[in-house]
Amino acid sequence: MAKEKSFEELFQRLEEIVKEMETEDLQLEKSLQLFEEGVKLSEQLRSQLSGAEQKIGELMNKLEKDN
Repeated sequence: MAKEKSFEELFQRLEEIVKEMETEDLQLEKSLQLFEEGVKLSEQLRSQLSGAEQKIGELMNKLEKDN
């Protein structure tokens, strides 16, 4: 099973895709491939952020209950 990539690794790859799409004169097929990869990366990043927000909320609730 492949190790899940970190938020930073995913974000770095997304930045690379954006730069490539902005600076390269790409064929339609390559543009679509990069766009699709970018969408998938965005979904993974959003999921990781959502998980982090949930964890922070749980920790904050625990702190409030302990006080």
